[in-house]
Amino acid sequence: MKKPIISIIIPVYNRSNLLREAVKSVIYQNFRDFELIIADDCSEENIKKTLETITQIESISLKYLKLQRHSGMPGFVRNSGCKIAEGSYIAFLDSDDLWLPDKLEKQVALITKNISICHTREIWQRGDKVVSQSSQRHKREGDIFEDSLIKCIIGPSTVIMERGLFEKHGGFREDIEIAEDYELWLRITESTQVAYIDEPLVIKRAGDWEQLSEKYGQIEIFRIKALKELVEKSFFKSDKMNLAKKVLSEKCRIYASGCRKRGKDSEALFYEDIAAGML
Repeated sequence: MKKPIISIIIPVYNRSNLLREAVKSVIYQNFRDFELIIADDCSEENIKKTLETITQIESISLKYLKLQRHSGMPGFVRNSGCKIAEGSYIAFLDSDDLWLPDKLEKQVALITKNISICHTREIWQRGDKVVSQSSQRHKREGDIFEDSLIKCIIGPSTVIMERGLFEKHGGFREDIEIAEDYELWLRITESTQVAYIDEPLVIKRAGDWEQLSEKYGQIEIFRIKALKELVEKSFFKSDKMNLAKKVLSEKCRIYASGCRKRGKDSEALFYEDIAAGML
């Protein structure tokens, strides 16, 4: 049996109604040579039944993987899906996001030109309102390592990459709840050029459902922790290490300043010491 070109991994925990819409956005893709893998983080809802109602109507190559226990770790769930993937390329879609119909088609046309990873622009939507991205000023293609240090500028739902590239870097970290995507993109962009389609092909949605990015109110401290561990492991080489230390120092300095304002002096001192140690 011919293997698919692309393996699409959707991690899910409950949110059956949103998952149904996400799956349909895959079904309606113009590019059809794919398999769809649903990695279920031991949902309380009957995800398998939701998928059966879809496949009874639509013809689609679908694999359903239910994890043995709930992990709450997005990286672990995505990696689990990737382990049963058969495609030469991997794409991710969060269960509350949507793809526009020509997303895969346009990326495949680009990524087959000796490019190992490609992402696209997103439409940010909260409820029925589109959130402006006019303030987003950063480099999105080529060597984007320096900009990737600042924040997560690659949305997981926008990516398609060579499976070999993903496996080379060991996939997502499975022991961090937030910023696992930021951490992986740093490891990849440190040595890999990135392609970009400057066209919104993904709808990134937020609503009244629980999202990890909003669970703790802010996520910068998770980026600091992820970056700090990479620096301590000397993961980056030469000039990239100097950039990483500079950005880590600045992040810690800003975070410490916020701690001082909130009266958290001991925490502020901890991050001030990290900032000083990077200089």
